[in-house]
Amino acid sequence: MTSLKIGICGGGVGGLCAALALRQLGHEAIVFERARQFLRIGADVNLTPNAVRALDRLGVGEVLRETAARPTHRISRTWDTGEETSRLPMSEAAEERYGAPQLTIHRGDLLQALEKALPDEAIHLGKQAERIEQGEPMRIHFADGSHADVDLVIGGDGIHSAVRRELFGEDQPEFTGLVSYRSVVPRSAVPEVENLDAFTKWWGPSADVQVVVFPLTRGEEVFIFATTPQDDWREESWTLPGDVEELRRVYRDFHPDVRVLLAACDGVTKSALYVREPMERWSVGHATLLGDAAHPMVPFMAQGACMAIEDAVVLSRCLEGIDRDGLAAALERYESARKERTAKVQRGSRANDWLKGEGNADWVYGYDAWGVELA
Repeated sequence: MTSLKIGICGGGVGGLCAALALRQLGHEAIVFERARQFLRIGADVNLTPNAVRALDRLGVGEVLRETAARPTHRISRTWDTGEETSRLPMSEAAEERYGAPQLTIHRGDLLQALEKALPDEAIHLGKQAERIEQGEPMRIHFADGSHADVDLVIGGDGIHSAVRRELFGEDQPEFTGLVSYRSVVPRSAVPEVENLDAFTKWWGPSADVQVVVFPLTRGEEVFIFATTPQDDWREESWTLPGDVEELRRVYRDFHPDVRVLLAACDGVTKSALYVREPMERWSVGHATLLGDAAHPMVPFMAQGACMAIEDAVVLSRCLEGIDRDGLAAALERYESARKERTAKVQRGSRANDWLKGEGNADWVYGYDAWGVELA
């Protein structure tokens, strides 16, 4: 069996999925993660059926179901009256239609499941990529002065990707003028709120104002994600602390159910939202990108992690049976298979009208990364 040595920069969802998929195909895939240990940071990952179907084939689906919640519906509601404008059955209905349910899970639980599915030698911690040297082999230079020689470099290192910078130069993201808030509350603290087993999006008085609520941790917790215009906050991070009182003040005119949820928040994180246009290409030489490094998107379709998982599976399929001489053609197939879809999701996320009214979710949820045709 042909085997490549593949260096994956970034131990997030996309990078770990790529390592798992590539190792299943016989390649020596190694993840280089800048953190010195995996921490339980962040909060939610919304895994819609397209992502869960891919993860099931990677062998981690059963483990994820142990800690995830399984939303019953995807509901859109009007911010003040609470009127429902769309209701899409999920859970068993999604499993029947798409072959997998929707799972909402703590990011730490997802990363832990992927990490445990990989052998110890597949993950190197404390390795922050700083420079990529093109050649045969490729050389990854790390911040600690060490380096690694590989046949292929995959940049799965997120929205502030060092690999993307090395391949294409600094990007110039556009600030959307929006900030987002994230918080988690115990379900037991809000027993009077309806539809806590569903994924509910409260559409505000303008497209930029919204509150999204869905279950986590087998339904024992409730995750809250909210956005609003604010021009004086420009920090882009999912871990910066915000002001709970500010959160409540911004949405003080929303439906009583929303106000009850926000009243139960003990803390909140806050991040500015930036938009980036789809890239013309993702690969240079024997290096390519996946996930947020290739196509960062605002979270209004909840597809960021899902697109990274799809990328990982499709890229691994393009590399099946490939040696060094076949890498250029394989990376071309990968981009051909993925760029149109991810660009459509990027632009759809920015438009922020996904399922506001009745609509068909098949083009997103019905995608099969393991079965999609490769050019």
